Amino acid sequence: MSGQRIPGWINYAVIPVLNVLMAFLVSALVFVYIGISPLDAAAVMWQGAFGYSEGWGYTLYYTTGFIFTGLAVAVAFHCQLFNIGGEGQAYFAGLGVAIVSLTLGDVLHPVVLIPLVIIGAGVFGASWAIVPAYLQAKRGSHIVITTIMFNFIAASVMAYMLVEVLKPEHSMAPESATFPEASWIPKMHDVLANFGINITSSPLNLSFIFALLCAVFVWLFIWNTRWGYEIRAQGANASAAKYAGINPVKVTLLTMGVSGMLAGFFALNVISGDMHQLKLSYVAGFGFTGIAVSLMGRNHPVGIILASLLFGFLYQGGAELAFEFPGIDSKIIVVLQGLIILFSGALEFMFKPSVEGIYLKFFASKQEETQNA
Repeated sequence: MSGQRIPGWINYAVIPVLNVLMAFLVSALVFVYIGISPLDAAAVMWQGAFGYSEGWGYTLYYTTGFIFTGLAVAVAFHCQLFNIGGEGQAYFAGLGVAIVSLTLGDVLHPVVLIPLVIIGAGVFGASWAIVPAYLQAKRGSHIVITTIMFNFIAASVMAYMLVEVLKPEHSMAPESATFPEASWIPKMHDVLANFGINITSSPLNLSFIFALLCAVFVWLFIWNTRWGYEIRAQGANASAAKYAGINPVKVTLLTMGVSGMLAGFFALNVISGDMHQLKLSYVAGFGFTGIAVSLMGRNHPVGIILASLLFGFLYQGGAELAFEFPGIDSKIIVVLQGLIILFSGALEFMFKPSVEGIYLKFFASKQEETQNA
């Protein structure tokens, strides 16, 4: 092949789109197999996710959670750290939200309280990631193993707290008391109503705006700060980075701290913005799906936002699909997610040689002819 350099848009746009299209094609075959028209199924999913304001609200609500967990995984990936503990970090962060909300909810004004709730989520999420980071940096324990183990530990800690500590008297349900209203993150439909924009109520809240701000933060942090440069340098070549004077222990702790903080912000969307109380298993697999979101988004904030929107569409559209077609189990969405993960992950480079070959044959050669002329 030619020595021409392959432009970034091939790897960051064309190949991911082809992978998703192939996943949708195989999904269509699944619908044909179960006796449902793929076009009818696609129409129902699109209408359910984007056809009316409540559908939009639910889609963006799910998207918000995926942005937080996807960004958390991406930051760690840039340092070649595979943070599989986003589920536990997001879960444990709910405890921070609950403590701040229940302790200070009747004392402070929302202008002061909500920032403290955000800090509580970030600190608890980061603290749950710092310990596995320390074990890898100082003890050599593999980050994949320790973060997976910490998911189970977080589940056990939360179960104990909800049953023995936070559960109100005379209540049988393993959940905390309802948070004071001052700690609630405002719903989007209430905020927009103040500007004369009326939309149907949904769980969508201002955490969506905060998630977009976190995406901007990650872009600035990873590509425009000295700390981000050290993270990327260690991820590219740990030995060279250490030789250049970069402290691997500090970088590992910093990376996992930021990653855990971002995962912890997931609790804001679900706990402070919607449920308004701490419940068991509220993360519901979003931490693990964040790995696929980051992978699809090529660990870049823009790609992660788009991938999160896709998964939000699948969640909301899949729910509508199960409602419109009673014979379909709502778990069909897991099959669709699995196919997307398969083609975007395990088969990520299936089209790469062919696409690059076509580019070099048709486009790069024409550019060379134009330059020579």
